[in-house]
Amino acid sequence: MEKAPSTRMLKVGRELQKDLAEIIRSKGMAAFGGAMVTVSEVRVSPDLSIAKTYVSIFPSAKAEAVMKQLEEENKVIRGELGHKVAKQLRIVPEIVFYLDSSLDYAEHIDELLKK
Repeated sequence: MEKAPSTRMLKVGRELQKDLAEIIRSKGMAAFGGAMVTVSEVRVSPDLSIAKTYVSIFPSAKAEAVMKQLEEENKVIRGELGHKVAKQLRIVPEIVFYLDSSLDYAEHIDELLKK
């Protein structure tokens, strides 16, 4: 069973979420084929070496292409993140992107409720 995240893990996660959101936003929507990319959550491992980054993508039809692009640009994004967190963290965590489909799920529930 996974233990609850420590206060440090939560703080680092929030800081990384803010920094990653800024990095992705600075690239602009055009960089992602007009899709809006939002960093919804970042969960860090207990040793702070891995940052599970959950992104939601709108419109969801572009999700697959954007996820592929994020994977391809992972090293560049991690490098930019390194510049931002160099003073706070000894190691820059490995970024693993996950698609956050909670928006799609909420939309689906809305559709079902309208029927």
